[in-house]
Amino acid sequence: MNSSEESAVSAMSAGRSAMRMGPAELVQAAAMARRFYLEGKSKIQIAEEFGVSRFKVARVLETALERDLVRIEIRVPAELDAERSDALRARYGLRHAVVVESPAPTDEIDESPDPENLGEVAAGLLGELVNEGDVLGLAWGRSTIHMAAALDALPPCTVVQLTGVYDAGTAERGSVEAVRRAAQVSGGEAHPIYAPMLLPDPATAAALRNQTGIARAFEYFDKVTVAAVSIGSWEPGISTVHDMLSDEERAHYASLGVAAEMSAHLFDAEGRRVGRDLGERCITVEADRLRRIPEVVAIAGGQRKAAAIDAVLRSGLVTSLVTDTAAADQLLVAGPAPRPALNRADPDGN
Repeated sequence: MNSSEESAVSAMSAGRSAMRMGPAELVQAAAMARRFYLEGKSKIQIAEEFGVSRFKVARVLETALERDLVRIEIRVPAELDAERSDALRARYGLRHAVVVESPAPTDEIDESPDPENLGEVAAGLLGELVNEGDVLGLAWGRSTIHMAAALDALPPCTVVQLTGVYDAGTAERGSVEAVRRAAQVSGGEAHPIYAPMLLPDPATAAALRNQTGIARAFEYFDKVTVAAVSIGSWEPGISTVHDMLSDEERAHYASLGVAAEMSAHLFDAEGRRVGRDLGERCITVEADRLRRIPEVVAIAGGQRKAAAIDAVLRSGLVTSLVTDTAAADQLLVAGPAPRPALNRADPDGN
């Protein structure tokens, strides 16, 4: 069929769409729609079966949609917001962005950490991302702990702890337990780190890094293929590092413009690292190593964390994000769009 014939078919289609379909046409349209949408047959296969042209098949399928014989619905679980997820992925150039519904608002000021359902959704995402033989890295964070607790299936993989321990009343389900839990689910090896995240001075931290068990875990850092991390704002109860420091130290780092922390690394609003001296006192994966990990999933939500999430996404250390609608709404209107996260570019140019 040449172009003029195709134009004629289009014109006929437009004219017929305004006409009432008879019973035979309705039955045929329903049959063709079933073949195409439910049985997965091509338009050419359907045309051969019914003895018509593929252009007529296309016209009938179009009419079936117009006449409401066929209804196409894109449905995801109620707790997932597909539209915000796609918008967030596009804005930051992420590999994956998953936005879940925020908890119902209350009259009280929200002082809670990340909602537990973020961890549950992140557990499902991790099940998609981890392949057999991978090395999974877990950094400390309430959301990563919730994620590990929610894991019910993982391919065989090695699991390594990326940061030291922060004991704030979560010892029974802390980062060591999260690593053990993930390894148990996957059937792989576990490499926990039995050391505090923050030490009094660089010398003590260096000595601990050389201890056999900790050094063995550090050897796996360059082998990590998928990592899960948390993000904190520079506020009490919302940042692990903030809560571990003295008032004087908090004031010092605040004066440097810190807006966010992730795995004991501090960032300003543009995603640049500040207060690098703090890392010398910490047991944690280095930022350069994080940048080389193929997939780094950040798990953080809530309106109070939106600015911190924006800062970390601008750092080039994260490739994917699990967050909630409260944070997403803030992120989608936050300042100029950053460079794509998948560039993994360091804002400092280092």
